[in-house]
Amino acid sequence: MNIKTKLGKGILSLTIATALLGVTGSASASPDASTIGYGHTTSGAGVWCVQHSINYFLDNNGSAWRSSAPYWSLDEDSHWGAKTEAMVRWFQSRMNLEPDGVVGPATGHVILVYGQPYYNGTPWNGPGYCYWQVPSDSMYGG
Repeated sequence: MNIKTKLGKGILSLTIATALLGVTGSASASPDASTIGYGHTTSGAGVWCVQHSINYFLDNNGSAWRSSAPYWSLDEDSHWGAKTEAMVRWFQSRMNLEPDGVVGPATGHVILVYGQPYYNGTPWNGPGYCYWQVPSDSMYGG
């Protein structure tokens, strides 16, 4: 294979990769994903996704994180309550977000990034179930 052929295949591969990353790298959340928390959505799949993602984060990031959390874990019952709000505020403060206890696009983005990839999605496999339930301004960075 000569240099022109190698160069041509390399450029084609780069073009395809850029196109794919452009589609998945800048994906925005479903327009149906509502803000989650008191005064907003307080039950259903989005709440479960928040609870599950925070539990996943605690289970996979060491005892220092868990020991600073207000609770050991959350019941994944799909109902927003005082414990879920407290854990969201804790998560927000640890992630340098406004600790308002509401999951809007900024908090939702971080929850999706740090939650379980199977449910939240990845840049390689695309969006998961929770991606469509949690508000986010961007899925994979940005």
